[in-house]
Parts: sequence; structure tokens; C-alpha cells
Amino acid sequence: MLGIIHEFLLFVMIIIAIAVIEEDDLISAVVKYALLSLVFVLVLFQLKAPDVALSAIVVGAIVIGIFLFTIEEIEKSEGTKK
Repeated sequence: MLGIIHEFLLFVMIIIAIAVIEEDDLISAVVKYALLSLVFVLVLFQLKAPDVALSAIVVGAIVIGIFLFTIEEIEKSEGTKK
């Protein structure tokens, strides 16, 4: 049973990764990336690597924050140029 769940999570990761790549809206892409990061953490917990999973949570949160901050700053700077 555990193998089926593991394979399903890996398949879901592939589908979400394709959805992130194909997304046109940057905010939606970051939200989908956050979901991908969550599934990745679940896979790591399933593989009995909780220390790596906790590190992935921290790094993922920082990266998502940086992405959102950068998108906001770029939109602000483009708004002032027009």
C-alpha cells in the first residue's frame, strides 16, 4: 500500500511541475510551486527522512517569499514607468 501512495505522489509531482512550467500568471505559478514543495516534503517524510523534509520546508518557504517579493517589486517598478 505504501508503494502505491509513493508512486501516486511522484506522479502528482510531475503533473504539478508541468502545471508550474505552463502557467502564464506568475502568482499562480508560485502558488503551484508551493503545492509542489508540499508534495515533495510529503515524499521525504514517506522516505523516512524527516530532517531533510524540515530543511526543505524552510528552504521552500524562503524561496517562495523571495519569489513573491520579487514579483511584487517588478510589478511596482513597471507601474511607475508607465
